[in-house]
Amino acid sequence: MTAVEIDDATNDIDEIINLLEACVRAHYGSSVAINNVEQATLGGSNRTLLFDLEDGEHKRRLVSRQETYTLDSSPFLPPETQFKLLQLAFSHDLAVPEPIVEFTPNDGLGRGHVISCVSGETLPKRLISDEKFAAARALFPEQAGQFLAKLHAIPIASGDFLSTSADSIDPIAAQRERYDYYGEAHPALDFAFRWLEKNRPACKKRTIVHGDFRVGNMLMGESGINAVLDWECAHLGDPMEDLGWLCTPSWRFGNLDKPVGGIGQRAELFSAYEAAGGRNVDCEAVRWWEIFGSLRWAVLNIMQVHGHRVGGRRSPAFAACGRNTALMEFDLLRAIAGQLD
Repeated sequence: MTAVEIDDATNDIDEIINLLEACVRAHYGSSVAINNVEQATLGGSNRTLLFDLEDGEHKRRLVSRQETYTLDSSPFLPPETQFKLLQLAFSHDLAVPEPIVEFTPNDGLGRGHVISCVSGETLPKRLISDEKFAAARALFPEQAGQFLAKLHAIPIASGDFLSTSADSIDPIAAQRERYDYYGEAHPALDFAFRWLEKNRPACKKRTIVHGDFRVGNMLMGESGINAVLDWECAHLGDPMEDLGWLCTPSWRFGNLDKPVGGIGQRAELFSAYEAAGGRNVDCEAVRWWEIFGSLRWAVLNIMQVHGHRVGGRRSPAFAACGRNTALMEFDLLRAIAGQLD
């Protein structure tokens, strides 16, 4: 998958700010102005600007997200679909940033949107170890279970626009197609593909699935989860997938004895999920999805290091993904053998 630069939007920050101001004025009226602009330093495929939208004495912090490149065969949802998902989640009172305005071709900003700015920390190392977040960690398994139960309760017909994504049609086939694209030999991944096919659990009822629900993709404060971000992997599927992905070893960030995001225990998560109206948790299915999660993350790491080497996305972070793939292979073999809780 080769990175393709987006050429329908300017890269000049001053011009972007002027275009952004014109865009929000079209939405809010000519009296508003943009001030206190800050460009975020984190993020890969998006340009993220934080700014104050001011109208007289009223001021609101907002975030602009512009797609700066795409992949020629991307596994991620386009910005317009992500915006639609945010609208759906927000309308069901889920903890997500409020979707404000979507860019149009006339705005000159390419593909993207403006959302509300939510305060909080995203860095996993701080969230799982800093004493400041001790109370948040105590609440995390319960809040995570409640959020996922609420998400999975949204009528699936509302997410019909996700039905044609490869992950919605067949998650294993989607990973296999991406893996085969690179033509790399990874015997451990080949073995995992066969194991997953042979042991695939039955899905009793499909729901909207976030697809990347984990520490690092949510804003957390001292009282817990403030907002869930990064909806580019959402699709229709088995709700056990979101539970399994959260417990995948990579997302424990070294705290392997705390399967739920490196913070809590599965029993706490599962109990909260069921108490909030989620369906009965199938522990074996969740384990299958944890193993699937390691495979899927390995494939995504292959994609990222490929982008660094030949795809025009040079970055030390993407280069490190080559090493990460070997770690995923090790996790997969241990998990399948029952040596990894």
